[in-house]
Amino acid sequence: MAKKTFESALSRLESITDELEEGELSLEKSLKKFDEGIALVQFCNQKLEEAKTRVDLVLNKGNRLQTEPFEESTPSK
Repeated sequence: MAKKTFESALSRLESITDELEEGELSLEKSLKKFDEGIALVQFCNQKLEEAKTRVDLVLNKGNRLQTEPFEESTPSK
């Protein structure tokens, strides 16, 4: 089995969302899909947090390099 990636987890989450929105699943199957979806959301959030902590902007301050934490910008609409 291949290692789970952020992209594969997100794709599976989208698939689960589509299945649940169709409304054709039994209650039991819907709950199983929901549980799987929650686990995938947690996995994706963890991967995003890991990526966020690894992102540093390198700024040249005088003769020395200094790193500063990445600041998330708010997307404009």
